[in-house]
Amino acid sequence: MAATGSERPAEIAGIVLFDGVCGFCDAAVRWLVRHDPEGRLRFAPLQGATAARLRARHPALPEGLETLVYVDGDARGERVYLRSQALFRACAAIAAPRWVGLLARLPRGLTDAGYRIVARLRYRVFGRLDACRVPGPGERERMLD
Repeated sequence: MAATGSERPAEIAGIVLFDGVCGFCDAAVRWLVRHDPEGRLRFAPLQGATAARLRARHPALPEGLETLVYVDGDARGERVYLRSQALFRACAAIAAPRWVGLLARLPRGLTDAGYRIVARLRYRVFGRLDACRVPGPGERERMLD
């Protein structure tokens, strides 16, 4: 929800980096936007300038497109999360359904294994976009690249 008049804009919770040409990742971003009516999350493709700046600050970030990345932080510093932990952190920052919190309680090895399987199959099952999707109304101000 955008701020109008005397309303204060929502505090930004974090940045979600995603594969901008992955059909599954695109659907995941749309799902996150739909479950984030306050507009607390920001989004950027892993192929863009925001991701490049974050990689410069966090050399451990993978160069490839095989993982979702969630970055949160404040004046004390940024924290970077990958794979299933990135998804769970992003969902914890918004009004995600309760079942997501239940999945987050599973062992990390199990959730990351499931994440890797989906990541490996995502282009075959969900397709590959020719280019990053143009954000729709209400999304543009949340996209960083």
